[in-house]
Amino acid sequence: MLNKLKQLTKDTAIYGISTIVGRFLGFLLVPFYTNVFAESAMGIYGNIYAYIAFFNILYIFGMDAAFMKYASLAKSSEKKSKFTTVYVFIFFTTIILTLFFYSASDSAASFMEVPLEFHYLVELTIWILLLDTLALVPFANLRLENRSLKFAFIKTVNIIINLSLNLILILIYDMGIEAVFYSNIAASGFSLLAVSGEIFKNVSFTFDVKTLKQMLKFGIPYLPASMAATIVQVIDRPILTKLTDNETVGLYTANYKLGIFMMLFVAMFQYAWQPFFLNNAKEKDAKDVFAKVLTMFVLAASLVWLFITLFIENFAAIEILNGKTIIGKSYLSGLSIVPIILFAYIFHGLYVNFSAGIYIEEKTKYMPLITGLGAVSNVAANLILIPYYGIMGAAVSTLISYIVMSAGIFIVANKYYPVEYEYYKIGKMFLLMIVFGSAYYYLKSVGHDYLSYKIGLFFFFPIALIGSNIIQITEIKKLVKLITRR
Repeated sequence: MLNKLKQLTKDTAIYGISTIVGRFLGFLLVPFYTNVFAESAMGIYGNIYAYIAFFNILYIFGMDAAFMKYASLAKSSEKKSKFTTVYVFIFFTTIILTLFFYSASDSAASFMEVPLEFHYLVELTIWILLLDTLALVPFANLRLENRSLKFAFIKTVNIIINLSLNLILILIYDMGIEAVFYSNIAASGFSLLAVSGEIFKNVSFTFDVKTLKQMLKFGIPYLPASMAATIVQVIDRPILTKLTDNETVGLYTANYKLGIFMMLFVAMFQYAWQPFFLNNAKEKDAKDVFAKVLTMFVLAASLVWLFITLFIENFAAIEILNGKTIIGKSYLSGLSIVPIILFAYIFHGLYVNFSAGIYIEEKTKYMPLITGLGAVSNVAANLILIPYYGIMGAAVSTLISYIVMSAGIFIVANKYYPVEYEYYKIGKMFLLMIVFGSAYYYLKSVGHDYLSYKIGLFFFFPIALIGSNIIQITEIKKLVKLITRR
């Protein structure tokens, strides 16, 4: 058992670190894009990639999850049959979908509000979807066989290729926004080539129709939940495109991505949290520990939120080569949405934390409903707020959807797995975030947006936390020691 737990910890660390590093490397393109692309080009990019997220779900039918379930239960002699069945099915459905979308690419581009001169980008998008989909099941097989190092290596090299080609095609070959798509095609092609050995090794001449029916029955119900989750994450860009213009979408896309700092913090917490609560659920003091973990998460998140809120404008406006700023000067006006996006990710972190009770009590059947509520609230809020508030309305809509989801999962989890969280402390932390954030924006509104004032506010925030009896050093030491021991 100990060896299995060690393997779980090792795999979690590898997947977690590689994912976080990959996302950060991808983020490095944001300053580059904002300095070389106009807002309209950035808007086209953001809009099309939002649709890619939806089509990724449509192409795979939830069959990657179905494959992992049925292959994990299969005998060694049956695994090739499971792989062959799902891969042959995905191969042919992907080819059919590719041919269909290729023949209807102009109509699809018009629906997506892509300008006529950029319709060819939709054809490039189809290649990305084709290559990515054909690599999904082999990647799932790597995870199933605990080959996390190979999985992480391929994913990391994919991102490095993507990043490098973007720089080469734009800086050396003077390409426009199409460079983003060509780079993605090359990186996706590499990934498919890298896992081709898995395909040839596992494909046989056995196709099991009965197994396929079982997998479809298991996988297709994933579609609504996956679609709902994707709506929460990216529907704001297509709606913005429909209601405003590509310049507005570009401004929003670039500044939304600055929320990566909180997103990475939540992602790191999630990779550590899931194996932790599963391994400790049966401990006598598990619920007390879980309550303390939530308090510590909100404490750390509040510090991250205030720091970025105070200093993001200074960071974004730092001049680099030839008078250019880290975030292109024409995009700086959209920085006002960043604190809201960061706040939304804090509520996503609460959602992740509350999910422990759902998994421990095996009540995951409620997850699609909760995600669906988040999706509905997101779409409704976007449609109502964007016409009046533009990108700020889209950002607030994201926050609303994450609040709805975190509240929904809290209600369900607390019903089946009640935990006495430290509501008073958590409430005081949120209140202090609002007070210090409001103080900053007040100073800014009266022309006192000085770096010294920001440093002072950030310095006094921990003092306020201690003065409010939120931070107790002895409790922090005790919790860290307990988590480390476990």
